[in-house]
Amino acid sequence: MNHKSGFVNIIGNPNVGKSTLMNALVGERLSIITPKAQTTRHRIFGILNEPEYQIVFSDTPGVIQPAYKMQEQMMKFVSDTFEDADVFLYLVEPGDRALKDQGFFYKLLNSEFPVLLIINKIDVTDQSSLENEVAYWNDALPNAEIIPISALQEANTDYLLDRLINLIPVGPPYFDKDALTDKTERFFVSEIVREQILISYKKEVPYSVEVDVEEFKEAEDIIRIRAVIYVARESQKGIIIGHKGKMIKSVGVGARKQLEKFFVKKVHLETFVKVKKNWRDSDLQLKRFGYKY
Repeated sequence: MNHKSGFVNIIGNPNVGKSTLMNALVGERLSIITPKAQTTRHRIFGILNEPEYQIVFSDTPGVIQPAYKMQEQMMKFVSDTFEDADVFLYLVEPGDRALKDQGFFYKLLNSEFPVLLIINKIDVTDQSSLENEVAYWNDALPNAEIIPISALQEANTDYLLDRLINLIPVGPPYFDKDALTDKTERFFVSEIVREQILISYKKEVPYSVEVDVEEFKEAEDIIRIRAVIYVARESQKGIIIGHKGKMIKSVGVGARKQLEKFFVKKVHLETFVKVKKNWRDSDLQLKRFGYKY
């Protein structure tokens, strides 16, 4: 049997379940998940390997209208998916009616590659509403195959995976067959710390934060990590630290527990907070944090 290999790129509006779906299909928790929009900032590959195929799933930031340079770069990651896709998964939830960037929707409408319109969160809708959703998308995106699922409950995800195996082309693997992702250990540390910040803080503060892992030293029995949490304004530094350091301590404890699950090893985590004014609009800082290439 010929080996199959392909890129399956997932796009959609914020909070429709793209990261949850990729994690479910790959079988690993690679993308962080919170109820907040813009949780995913980077393009993250999750690689599913079997002897007869390799599927490279691509999780992307939710489609938005950018307000500053960081968000422009996030949308560049989405745009890149149109350069290497073998299959598109356009993920929607009940009530979605259009991508927040019509240019991306137009590209899907005219895609030369297969487009699967995935109606997610069927566990929170009824049959009549689902039928209305299917009818709408049949008209709005007639070139797409519609598949209703629940990524959270992993309902119908086996059928979706079977369809993807059928659709990807014959070819050699793009990555080593034991590879799980294209990202480094430091990247996942920064994401796990940022996830705790998204969970712990409200309003604008979590969106003004970036995490830089300055040290990652792995010994036989422990991983020692030093991470710097950067904020965009001086006033945000005090909010992140909290009264007598209570908030930053809580973030550190939560992140350490998640890191120990991720690495299956004891973790010692130190966190510091620094200010880099307006880093979200700085080309230099965006490059440093991995948004520009």
